Formats: sequence, C-alpha cells, structure tokens
Amino acid sequence: MSGNAYALPGRKNWYDLDGSWNTSFPFGWEDPADGFRGHVFISSDNSTIILSIKGTTVQGPSSKKDKFNDNLLFSCCCARVDISWVFRTVCDCYAKNWRCDNTCLSEALIQDSLFYSVGVNLVEDLLFIYPTANIWLVGHSLGGALASLLGSTFGLPAVAFEAPGERLAAKRLHLPLPPPLLNGSASPVPITHAGYALETRCHLGKSIVFDTVNVLGWKVDVRKHVIKDVITKVLEADVIDWEDGQNVPLPREEEDCVDCFKWEFGEYKGDR
Repeated sequence: MSGNAYALPGRKNWYDLDGSWNTSFPFGWEDPADGFRGHVFISSDNSTIILSIKGTTVQGPSSKKDKFNDNLLFSCCCARVDISWVFRTVCDCYAKNWRCDNTCLSEALIQDSLFYSVGVNLVEDLLFIYPTANIWLVGHSLGGALASLLGSTFGLPAVAFEAPGERLAAKRLHLPLPPPLLNGSASPVPITHAGYALETRCHLGKSIVFDTVNVLGWKVDVRKHVIKDVITKVLEADVIDWEDGQNVPLPREEEDCVDCFKWEFGEYKGDR
C-alpha cells in the first residue's frame, strides 16, 4: 500500500492487493504538481481504512513541492545549512549566530497549503465518513513522516518506511510522541545536497532497523532509498536471521538521539 501511493491502478509499479481490500480511491492526482497524493484503501466490510501517502519524487511535476515540504519539516532552521544556502531557505526564522526562532518555526509548519495541513483535513474527513472504522496511516520517505505526524496528531496507528527524522517537526507542532518506523541501514536519509536539507535523524516511537549493510552486504547509498527495494529486497528477502534469530528485527526506541546540536532555539523574534 505504501508503494502504491506512487502509482495509479494498472500501472507497472502498482502492487495488486488481496481480495479483502476491494475498494480504494486516489487523492491528490488531479494536479500533477501537487505532491500530496496517495490512496485510501478500504476493507470489504468497511471496518479498516488505510491512508497511504506518497513520499518525495526527485524528478517530476511534484518534485518542487516535495522538496519544499522536506526542507521545511526536516531541516534545522528553514534549510539554512550554511551561508551558501541563504537564497534557498524555506522560511524566515533565522536569528543570526546559529539561532532560530521557535514560534516562527511552529507557525511555518501549519500553513494551509503545506502537506501536513492538507493531511489534517483529509484525516478529519475520513474520521467523519468512517466514524467506527479502524484507520491506519502508512507511507514511505516523506509520506512516512507525514503518516507518523498525522498519526500523532489524531492518536491513530502509523507505520513509516524509511522516513526522515520527524521527531523535531513533531515537537515544533506540539504533538505527543508515539508511532513506529521501519528503516534500512543502507538507506541514509539525512542529506544536504541537490537542494535538499534533510538534517534531522531522530524518530518518533520505536524503530525497526533492518541491517542491510551487514546482513545483505549493501553499501550505504541514498539510491537504496526507494520503496521498491524495501519491498522486493528487504521485506521479501529470503533472510531467516535478521537479528538474534528473528525474521523481523525487534522494535526499539532511539536512545540519546539529538538533532541540530549546534543550533540554539528560542524566542528571537526581535533578532530576525
């Protein structure tokens, strides 16, 4: 379902589901440049709803909006990595000398046009239409982080695959800190090149980390950060022992994880 957020039914990258999911409808596909898209999957008895959210598309009509939301959610301060990024920032919260205004950051994340705010409206609609259903949120990469943030917002279960660190964004949105995450050790998400400022690495809830470097012999490579590899080369891999004889690694909370250690965050409105 997370993989299908990138595709439409009948396309070559669409994964057929079993018969218990006999209804689905797409959202966000009308405008090719609108990056917030995916599918809502409904079980045959309407008891379970799965909201699947698309992640970042590097090349394509939605890449500009995807990158903007990535940099706003997962950078330390408006995608100001260093002085060379001064003309590529995504908000105006920098307050000189590695300081950043907290209130400004929180307000920047809740603009109506941003993916998180659009997602809030969509989940509210689903809760209204299916008041008694079990609603789950899933996604890959940016979509996984959004699923996690929306899950925290509404107290719904969420599963994120290879998501950037969303804990700092959750704090800026003043959210509680629950859901789980699935990651592979060969898929590094924190990057600061090609216009992306994905600096955060700390996650909400517990992480299931597949050690693809030691178990599968992969090299650390951002090109492994695709949902197809997660499905076909990790989840479907013929590996009996990922960790201590387990078919799936144990979920663990991240201990002593710190984001943006060189930055100082506070109320610096007058210094901007």
